[in-house]
Amino acid sequence: MPLERKCRLGVLVLVVIMMLGFYGAGGWGEIDSKPAATAWLVPYFELPARAELCGEVVPLGSADVRERFDREFTIVTQSHAQVYLWLKRMERYFPWIEKQLASRGLPDDLKYVTVAESDLMASAVSHSGAAGPWQFMANTASCYGMAQSTAIDERYDFEKSATAAFRYLKDLHDLFQNWALAVAAYNCGESRIQTEIVKQRTNSYYSLKLPLETERYVFRILAIKEVLNNPEKYGYHLPKGAGYQPVILEKVKIQLPGPMPIAAAAESAGVTYRELKMLNPCFVSDVIPKGELTVRVPEGRAKRFEKGVETWKSTFKPTLLVHKVSRGETLDSIALKYNSTRQQICGWNKIAGNKIKVGQTLKIYR
Repeated sequence: MPLERKCRLGVLVLVVIMMLGFYGAGGWGEIDSKPAATAWLVPYFELPARAELCGEVVPLGSADVRERFDREFTIVTQSHAQVYLWLKRMERYFPWIEKQLASRGLPDDLKYVTVAESDLMASAVSHSGAAGPWQFMANTASCYGMAQSTAIDERYDFEKSATAAFRYLKDLHDLFQNWALAVAAYNCGESRIQTEIVKQRTNSYYSLKLPLETERYVFRILAIKEVLNNPEKYGYHLPKGAGYQPVILEKVKIQLPGPMPIAAAAESAGVTYRELKMLNPCFVSDVIPKGELTVRVPEGRAKRFEKGVETWKSTFKPTLLVHKVSRGETLDSIALKYNSTRQQICGWNKIAGNKIKVGQTLKIYR
C-alpha cells in the first residue's frame, strides 16, 4: 500500500476514535452510565420452612442444619439438566417403586434414595466399586442374595437390587430405630454409624460428625424430594408425554446347558445385541451363563425367543478348557471364575473332597 494511502487511513481511524470518545463523554446526548437491565436472571429460591424424611421432622431451627440443607437445596434447584432427567426417568421407575414400598409398609420417601445414589440409572458404577441403581457394594449384595460372577451381576437388575435395598433399609431402621440414621448407614455402613454414635455420645444424625459424603447425603435426598415433589414451584415444567415410559416386556425362564452368546440370544428374540443388554443389564459379559435363569424380552417376543433358544441348545457343544491352579485359589473361587460350581468341577476331575494343589490342571466345561 502506498505511503500516502496508509497516512489517510491512519487519520481516518484517529477521527473515528475521537468521535466515539466525544459521544461517550455525552457530546451527542445523555448516555445512561447504569448497566442495562439483564433480560434473564438466575432465580433464587428460599429454603423450605419445614422438611421431613420418612415422617421424621428435620431440625431446621439449628443454623448448622439449615446451612447444610441450604447447600444441597441450592445445588439441586440450580441443576437444571439433571432435574429434568430425573423428572423424565421417575415416570418409568417410580410407579413400580412406590407400589413395592407400600406393599412392605415402608416410607414412600425411600424412593429418593435411588435418585441420590444413581440418578435412576441401572448402569451406574461408583469409584468405590458400588454398582447398579441402588449402588450396592459386592459384599453387601452377596449378603442380600444377589448373584455375582464374571457373567452375571444382579446389582444391575433394577427389580432385584430394589428388593434387596428395601430389605437392607428396613434392617438398618430396625437397628437404629431412626430413618435419618438408617439412610446415613446405607451410605457409609452401619458399623461406621454405630462407632460414631458411641464415640460422640449422640444418636442424632444431625448432630454427628461423619464423613463429608454422609454428612451431605441425607440433605441431598431432602433437596431432591423437595424439588421433585414441587417441580413447577422451582421453575421446572415437563411437557405431557416427555417423560420416559416403562418398557413393556415379557420374562422368559430358560435352562441353558452352557453359556449362550448374547448375540445369538438377541437374534432369537428378534432384537439387537444392545437392546437385549439394555433389557437385561445384569448380563455383564458377552454370554448368558449356563443354568436356569430369567431373560427379559420385548412384549410379544417370548415364544420366538423360546424357540430360538431350543434351536441353539440342539446345536450346542461344550467347550473344554484347562485351568492351572494358582496359589491362593480354591474350588469355589475357580468355580466363580468360570460360572460353574464346586460340585461340577469335582465331578469333571474326579476329585474326592475339596483338596486341590498348586500347579494341578483341572478340566472345565463351558
